[in-house]
Amino acid sequence: MAAPEAADPLLMLGVGLIEKDTNGEVLWVWCYPSTTATLRNLLLRKCCLTEENKLLHPFVFGQYRRTWFYITTVEVPDSSVLKKVTHFSIVLTAKDFNPEKYAAFTRILCRMYLKHGSPVKMMESYIAVLTKGVCQSEENGSFLSKDFDARKAYLAGSIKDIVSQFGMETVILHTALMLKKRIVVYHPKIEAVQEFTRTLPALVWHRQDWTILHSYVHLDADELESLQMCPEAMTMGKLHKEIGQLIVQSAEDPEKSDSQVIQDISLKTKEIFTNLAPFSEVSDDGEKRVLNYEALKQRRFPPATENFLYHLAAAEQMLKI
Repeated sequence: MAAPEAADPLLMLGVGLIEKDTNGEVLWVWCYPSTTATLRNLLLRKCCLTEENKLLHPFVFGQYRRTWFYITTVEVPDSSVLKKVTHFSIVLTAKDFNPEKYAAFTRILCRMYLKHGSPVKMMESYIAVLTKGVCQSEENGSFLSKDFDARKAYLAGSIKDIVSQFGMETVILHTALMLKKRIVVYHPKIEAVQEFTRTLPALVWHRQDWTILHSYVHLDADELESLQMCPEAMTMGKLHKEIGQLIVQSAEDPEKSDSQVIQDISLKTKEIFTNLAPFSEVSDDGEKRVLNYEALKQRRFPPATENFLYHLAAAEQMLKI
């Protein structure tokens, strides 16, 4: 599996501070640089300090219109200089998916704010990471951006755990991802949703695309897109049974790590694309290969397999326009 590019500090977009005061008011009190009102309102909704959120979530992350957000929230101890604040959240926005990297950095920023009670030190550290990729502090800890490789973030979840929960039905998740369909995941605990969903893109490792992940969504109009059911594309057949058996057998092997299971699934995915290749031809403009649907029909695959291969070609933008 090819490794993504090394960490780039310029992937960060901004830092913000949300406070809950002793009167129970939640306010967006500071950010650097500026942010839009839409994003600010969304981040206020995502932090766990507003009235509708009763539980304290130490760290949450998600994506909104290709901007990733990472929020660490802490309760203010009596010993802090922040006498009129009960809780606060540090928000980082960025272009990349890397929860472990931004959780580590926001924890350092939280310790700074607890000690100094001013955003100035936070801004200095943010700029240091933005320009040099590092901030160092004996009191609050050191942070080195390049220590957090994107590939490790992609592999942090457990494919084996997902297969142990769903067994052969894991192939439904795999098929939906292959065909670029939407998967809705609900759980009463946001931490469980985030742990589960962050692993799903690894089922289609050949794309290495975590932009498909929206791990923290409220049922608000500006966050939701229309969900469409496509049952004909999701009909299961012999091919899916073979894929499902391979996934289960690989995941149940105690000698195999999660990355090895991902590699087994990726190899099977390549095999599927190899099977699709004979039914493709060079497009009229000569720039890419497109599906020859007549050739696919003449092969007389079972209907479920033919449907799957057709919709896979559509997902890979191989249909003639």
